[in-house]
Amino acid sequence: MASLPTSPLTEEEYLRIERLAETKSEYQDGRMFAISGVSPNHALLANTIGAILHDQMPPGCRTYNADLRIKVARAGLYTYADCSVICGELQYAADQKDVVLNPILIVEVLSPSTEGYDRGRKFELYRTIPSFREYLLIAQDERYVEHYSKQDEGGWLLREYRSGIVTIPSLQQLRIALDELYESAVN
Repeated sequence: MASLPTSPLTEEEYLRIERLAETKSEYQDGRMFAISGVSPNHALLANTIGAILHDQMPPGCRTYNADLRIKVARAGLYTYADCSVICGELQYAADQKDVVLNPILIVEVLSPSTEGYDRGRKFELYRTIPSFREYLLIAQDERYVEHYSKQDEGGWLLREYRSGIVTIPSLQQLRIALDELYESAVN
């Protein structure tokens, strides 16, 4: 991710700029980071996972696309996940009705430019969200999904899939068939 050429910004300055901007940017440590465009496969997989999740969503839970701004409060990170799920009431950052704090599931479709960040530092920051329980990383150039689930003792369990069905325990055992997810992907 490339940093936008600005001096350190407050969170309030970032939000003011971001709400007026034509393109999206993330924010952390006083800096804005431009979010680059995505490939057709990336966009297709993000839409497909959102539709699969939406069709099976348990009562009281909702699926959101990449337009939802998420704040990782402990880290001061404002970001946009490719897809997320929130159960129960939306928790907003102060009086910011366009910034949420409580995703239970976050999905990132991996891009060559952000793959390391999504697997590393971003996941580390996401783990500070108290409601966060499930993380899906979806490869866009091959059939491959990484599923991290938070365990009762606080650790995270990784399951890797190249075929079969991903089960999401925190969402009443919701099931994602890789055949359905990758059905229309261009390889």
